[in-house]
Amino acid sequence: MTYIGIQTQIRRNNFNSILLMLAFPVVLIGMVYAVLYFSQREHDVQVVNDTFARVVPFVIIGTSVWFLIAWLIHNSLIRMATGSRPLERMENKRVYNLVENLCISQGMKVPQIFIIDDDSLNAFASGINEHTFSVTLSRGIIDKLEDDELEGVIAHELSHIRNRDVRLMIVSIIFVGIFAFIAEMAFRGIQFGALSRNKKNGGVAILVVLVVSAVCYLIALLLRFGISRSREYMADAGAAEMTRKPYALASALRKIEKDPLIEAVHSRDVAQLFIENPQPEEKKFSFSNLFSTHPPIGKRIELLDQFA
Repeated sequence: MTYIGIQTQIRRNNFNSILLMLAFPVVLIGMVYAVLYFSQREHDVQVVNDTFARVVPFVIIGTSVWFLIAWLIHNSLIRMATGSRPLERMENKRVYNLVENLCISQGMKVPQIFIIDDDSLNAFASGINEHTFSVTLSRGIIDKLEDDELEGVIAHELSHIRNRDVRLMIVSIIFVGIFAFIAEMAFRGIQFGALSRNKKNGGVAILVVLVVSAVCYLIALLLRFGISRSREYMADAGAAEMTRKPYALASALRKIEKDPLIEAVHSRDVAQLFIENPQPEEKKFSFSNLFSTHPPIGKRIELLDQFA
């Protein structure tokens, strides 16, 4: 894998975040217009344009409010989705010492620290700025890893924060959620509206909404995939650079690989934040895994072993 400097990675992630924010309203407006046009029986462009002009301001305002609320309270939403809680210093000074020492060495502000009361091994970082950046660790990963291994995991998550990977991930999660909700509402609206008025045209309208929804969902998957699996390789490399102990993170990943599934987490969008995004046995060969944002953990270990 070609090495990419930290500053280059930060600039790339900031640019991609801006690009997503600019592309989203364009795709959203195009989706609304397509639904209105194909669900309108006569396909009268003037009628469609008039309806579009009346509807689109409400769509933009509604989604903007949604995005703003999600942007402001995303940490609370993630905590609810993962069942995490703040880890107090007196509860585990070991974790705080590891986090603070790494942050001091990198000139970083110490993020908030949370814990998930689960015996499985996993961790993730989240946040959009220094006030909201956080590192969350499962109780299992704290209890079952040696100091060097846990330090490597924490360094991996701090690399995500330093590279601004977490901001890009939060933006993509919010956008995917909005697309999914609008597609669902559009389908239900036409299903119970147009179909009841005219079965033939209603059926066509439903088909159109399904196609448009499928396209938008594909775009959402591509946005998720566009975040790039390379971010995990970069975070692994960043952790090795911080700690000078690539072998420690490789050892931690071997232990994580055996039991990474956090039972309380059911959202695939939130699960992609974790250092390893596991799938239940019955879903390991699903189509959606083709768009996984995580590379195989075995390949990550192989790369780290090369530096050991």
